Amino acid sequence: MGVVFSKITSKSQTVIPREIRQKLGVGPGDRLAYNLSGNTVSIQKAEPNFEENPFVIFDEWASTADEKAYADL
Repeated sequence: MGVVFSKITSKSQTVIPREIRQKLGVGPGDRLAYNLSGNTVSIQKAEPNFEENPFVIFDEWASTADEKAYADL
């Protein structure tokens, strides 16, 4: 399989092309995991027990001062 393209809509959505869905073995209701490395993003099927950490992208809130300020929440 060569390069496969999709477009991003005005709502920042895209359709994962059929060839990619088949290769990953994903369908409706499945979860995907995105791994960012430099300017490259890899997508893989997330394991059923995959726990998403909603704060993983907010590294600007990961200082020692923030940890102390929000430790009791």
